[in-house]
Amino acid sequence: MLIILSVGGSILAKELKPESFLAYADALREISKEHDIIVVTGGGVAARDYINVARSTGSNEVECDYIGIDITRLNAKLLISALGDDAYPRPPLDYVEARDAFTSGKIIVMGGVIPGQTTDAVAAILAEYMSADMLVIATAVDGVYTADPREHPDAKKYDTMTCKELVNTVIATEMKAGSKSPVDPLAAKIIERCNLETIVMDGTNASNVRQVIMQESLKTEPLSKVHLGTRIKG
Repeated sequence: MLIILSVGGSILAKELKPESFLAYADALREISKEHDIIVVTGGGVAARDYINVARSTGSNEVECDYIGIDITRLNAKLLISALGDDAYPRPPLDYVEARDAFTSGKIIVMGGVIPGQTTDAVAAILAEYMSADMLVIATAVDGVYTADPREHPDAKKYDTMTCKELVNTVIATEMKAGSKSPVDPLAAKIIERCNLETIVMDGTNASNVRQVIMQESLKTEPLSKVHLGTRIKG
């Protein structure tokens, strides 16, 4: 299988410690023994901090996006460093570069691409472009909820949902640089238009991501019995 994995910067680089990058590197090596994998890294707290300063000093949203993209690529470079020889040596800067790098047989790690696209959207577009078998969005929450569970304790989590339901759930998300959502509206629309099998899950523990991907590829356990997340399909 070809897996596209979007790893949120809020979990990969929350405190910018090497342990997180090394743990993900170990998980990715295990996954790559059975599957091809391309990783798209987010910007997280650092990106939002830089974007907030840029916005306050007069930068427009496109300029803020470019700053966020730079941070996502720095996170990608750190993960490449943790992977060593198992990784393609530099983050592809666009989708065509990612496809070309894929022929190397290495684990590909990249960040953002262009303004107006979150890294989740980049991952979804890349999955469509590469005809991937599965998109996995590893984020700071354990799935898609009816509302932000951190702000609304009574929010309900979807164990499964259709692509259309995903779009309807996230469409109200504000489209600004650094916005927070388990899946942004553009990514949701891409998932819908290509009917892309997608998992949204808590990626805080890299070994959980590895286990979910391996279990899903084997189809031996329902997702809810492995680690909680939301499966999106159809």
